[in-house]
Amino acid sequence: MPDARQINDLLPQTQCTSCGYDDCAHYAQAIAEGSAEINQCAPGGAEGIERLARLTGRPVIPLNPHYGVEGPRYLAVIDESWCIGCTLCIKACPVDCIVGSPKHMHTVIESQCTGCELCIPACPVDCISLVPVHAQEPRPTGWAAWPQAEADAARHRYALRQARVERARDDNDERLAAKARHKLEHLAELTKISDEAELARKRSVVEAALARARARRGSNGPGSEPTA
Repeated sequence: MPDARQINDLLPQTQCTSCGYDDCAHYAQAIAEGSAEINQCAPGGAEGIERLARLTGRPVIPLNPHYGVEGPRYLAVIDESWCIGCTLCIKACPVDCIVGSPKHMHTVIESQCTGCELCIPACPVDCISLVPVHAQEPRPTGWAAWPQAEADAARHRYALRQARVERARDDNDERLAAKARHKLEHLAELTKISDEAELARKRSVVEAALARARARRGSNGPGSEPTA
């Protein structure tokens, strides 16, 4: 059985989650483990299923409509006249192809958009729509719409984004932990509590919160958004 890396190499790297997994890599891992079928990637289409079948030795089966339908490739377009600069679409984009800043209009870098559609439900003013990548007919579908170079580039941008988000989360966790440690060291002064039993109870609460944060940091995978 091929490993998850080999399987992931055959996926279009939209990171759209329509397969039911967090990203292409997690879907590839599930296929490698035998817990997912090879017909759950709508962007890859029939040709994608055939590629996975050749690699894994599994039979070719039709695309499961529960996970979408094969169709032409689309990209997201922002109606900048309606954009309110909320940055929610920027946070939702798995490949960092939306640029902008708070309270300023955003725009999509068309050449990098995978058409994952994750930005659309994130937009509170419904100013994002999908348009076909290829204006000419017939429009290519499935893997015919995904040059390998573009899939590889999308995977690279996704990996960079995941690393950045993870660093931000770790920095945020460390900042909060530093505040908690400071409270532990100066608890009596900060709380004006003189009763030793009550101070001990407060310390145990803070220490438990620190322990939960450490456990969460160890269990969360890449891609978790940092909290304030």
